[in-house]
Parts: sequence; structure tokens; C-alpha cells
Amino acid sequence: MAVERRRAVRVLLLDPDGRVLLLHGTDPAAPGADWWITPGGGIEPGESPAEAARRELGEEIGLTEVEWGPLVAYGMVRFSFRGRDYEQEQSFHLARTGRGEVSLRQSGAEEHALLLAVRWWTVGELRTTGDTVYPLGLAALVERVLTEGPPEPPVRL
Repeated sequence: MAVERRRAVRVLLLDPDGRVLLLHGTDPAAPGADWWITPGGGIEPGESPAEAARRELGEEIGLTEVEWGPLVAYGMVRFSFRGRDYEQEQSFHLARTGRGEVSLRQSGAEEHALLLAVRWWTVGELRTTGDTVYPLGLAALVERVLTEGPPEPPVRL
């Protein structure tokens, strides 16, 4: 089976209490499998990572007013979704919001029908959860951003 390569952007969205926003997702091709991920998605042709990040936040949770920060991490991930294999180059961009209340948008887009919930997580909750959370190392990244500020250069996840 061919591997589809793509570029994506993820948003490390923090609230005033230092919690990170994660979306609960599932794959219909893998019944019983679910995970928590940062908001974000594929970068469309002609779109910059910043434009993609803004678009994805708006599409997924209806949030358009945030304070954007720098690139804080990057990496490559391989995964399967809906029976297709992907190799994804992804970047993680810091954003902050004063808004604590967020919810999933009702969207007709196929990908958004697979998002189940949205939740703010503390670093402690990330470290102790039995749930699957992506990317691996997210708790350490959030803690570093909160205690030391955005890493320079960005870290590889």
C-alpha cells in the first residue's frame, strides 16, 4: 500500500491557567481506538503553516482570536487513518487564548465528524492519564513552554 506524504500544522493552544487544549478523536477503520490530539491538520496547497493553523482552529473549534506565538516543535509521524497510511511532516505552533469555554464546531467536513470531544488538560493530567495522547512527549513540551518559555530552537518530537 502506498504511503501518502503530507505537511500538517498543529496548535499548542494554552489557556490562562496553563492548560493545553486537546481534541478527542477516533478512526472508523479501527473500532475501539481513540486518542487525544492538539488542534490542527493538513496544510493545503498555497497555504502557509500560519494560515493553516488559523483555518484549522476556526474549523475545529470556531476560535479565531488568539495570540500567536512561535514555532515550538516539529517532527515526522507515521499513522494509519481510514485504512490509509500517512507520513506526516508536522510543526507545532504556540497560541494562547483568554477564552476557557470552547466546543467542537458542527461541521459537514468528513474529518470533523470523527472528533468526539474537546478538553483542557493540565501537565499533571497529561503525565498521569491512561488515555492515548499525541504527540508523544506533549506533557514535557507544555511544561517546558510554561516554565522556560518557547524553546529556541524548536524541539524535535
